[in-house]
This record gives sequence, C-alpha cells and structure tokens, in this order.
Amino acid sequence: MGLKITILGNNSARPLLQRHPAAQVVYCNDEPFLIDCGEGTQVQMLRYRVKSWRINHIFISHLHGDHYLGLMGLLDTYALSDRQHPLHIYAPAPLQTIIQAHLSAVIPDATYPYPLIFHPTDNTEKKLLYEGNHLSIYSVPLVHNKIHCTGFVFEEKKAARKMRKDKIEEYQIPFILIDGIKKGNHFELPDGKIIPNEELTTDSRIPQKYAYCSDTAYTESLLPYLQNVDLLYHESTYLNDKIQQAQQRGHSTAEQAATIAQKANVKRLLLGHYSTSYYDLLPFLTEARPAFAQTYLSQEGATYDISQADWSEHEIKTEYFQPQCSKQD
Repeated sequence: MGLKITILGNNSARPLLQRHPAAQVVYCNDEPFLIDCGEGTQVQMLRYRVKSWRINHIFISHLHGDHYLGLMGLLDTYALSDRQHPLHIYAPAPLQTIIQAHLSAVIPDATYPYPLIFHPTDNTEKKLLYEGNHLSIYSVPLVHNKIHCTGFVFEEKKAARKMRKDKIEEYQIPFILIDGIKKGNHFELPDGKIIPNEELTTDSRIPQKYAYCSDTAYTESLLPYLQNVDLLYHESTYLNDKIQQAQQRGHSTAEQAATIAQKANVKRLLLGHYSTSYYDLLPFLTEARPAFAQTYLSQEGATYDISQADWSEHEIKTEYFQPQCSKQD
C-alpha cells in the first residue's frame, strides 16, 4: 500500500492557533510511526483520527521543546489507558534521563506499566534504527548548531513478486509451492519441463522512500542520504528576508530546502517548520519553486500519499493567513 504521511504539526517553536509544533505520522501498510511529538500532539491525533494506541515506535529528532514536549503527556496517557504492549522510542540519549525524571517527580523509582524500550540515536553517520518485514528506518545526521539532531529516512523493502492466477490454474501449481515461487523459484512440471518464474509472476512495485529533515541548516552533507527519495520533508523556517537569522539559528530557508531537493534529485518536496513570524505561507512557494518545481506546503491534517500521481488537491489556492500575534520567532 506504500507510504503515507499525515501532518499533525508543521510550525516552529511557538505555536499558533492553527499551526502546531512538529509532529507527523508515517504509515507503512497502515502501520503508524510517530516522528517528533511537540505540544498538542495528542489533541492533533484526536482531531485527525490518528489511532495513537496503534503507535509502537516514536522517533524524536532532537531535544528542543517544540519537538518533544508533548511526549510525556502521551506516555502518561498510554499508562492511564492500561497499555500493555511495548513502546520503542528512538531519540538522543538524554531523553531517557528526562523521562525517568518525569516519572520520579511523581513516584520515586516509578516505571510505566508497559515495556518502554529506549534506543539512543547517533548523529555522526547514517544508522539503521528499525527493521521490519516491510520497512527499514535510518537516522541521518543533521546540522542544527551544536545540538544532537537527526533526520529519519524510511525505506520500503521490495515486496515479493505477485503470482499470476491464470498460471496457477494452467499448470495446476500446488498451494504449498506458491510462496517459494513468489520469492523467485521456478516450477517443474511432472514431465520435467521447467516453467520460468518470469512467466508465473509479475514484478512488485518499486519500493518507496521518505526522508524527514527538521531542524537543519543548509548543508550539502545531506545529499548522499537523500538521493532519489520519493518525498522529502525539509524544514523551511524562514524566507530569504531572514537568511542571516537562519544561518545563526541553524535553520534553512524555503529556497535552500528546494535547492537540496533539486540537488538530491528527489521527486517531491514538502516544506514545513514555518516561523511564527509568517502568517501568509504562499511566499514560501514563490521562493522555492523556481529552484524545485515539485514543492508543496505541508498542511496540518493533510495526508500525503507518495504513490498518488496527482497532488493537485494539496495546492494552496488562496492566501493562508493565521491569527495575529507577536512577531517574535
């Protein structure tokens, strides 16, 4: 069924009424994986009908509050809901201490009623974090000033070949042999004739790749990790009017994100992690699309299906303003 991404939060540090801190869910064959967990993530999951109890793997990019401060409430909710099955967290090592401090502040030496399995991330090179039947997930190093920060790359595994039903009937292939044929075996007839696998099966679709990069300064060191991904979510905190601020704070502009997408030969780019100082987001497209035409604005509540050819429904056709607030970032 491929990879799908639901955006729960796409703003930077300070939330707005209609834009929330970083959080999104990646679905592989309908299994959900949570990336980042800013404030309000639980409410956003309720709002957009994400079944939080089905989440077994949470990936935290770094320990700035807008990327993890919603996690403690989620862990407590799981406890209150009598969760029993394991939860895996992949994050910078200090988060494990923070979680234990949160628990101990209430009950010394307390633990959650479900197994909480912590996996510290490495921000020095590409590392395999998770491997399942259909998916591998890697961490990749980002450059966000001096803080430990990683992005995540989701890589589907190639599925087995598909049996042709007409060939099963034609050659009376026993059911017990079908799994082996899907994996590449040939079929031998009673008279010794070999029927090649290519006649019996069709190839499965090309595996999909999704990359999540937030937060990071513009750096071409990312290019080897992002080559040819189907969809790249890359932070675009600022427009070019604040490029010096982006450099100072370890962030990227919309045009810089598009430049990375173009140089990495990705198929589509989703912008996000918008600064609160911008209410109208259309200028992000104006600055990004000359560098990379297949650029889209991430929108909260939207689900992006990588296998879907037509993304016209994800175009923002009118100006996108947010309620007035202080223009501090």
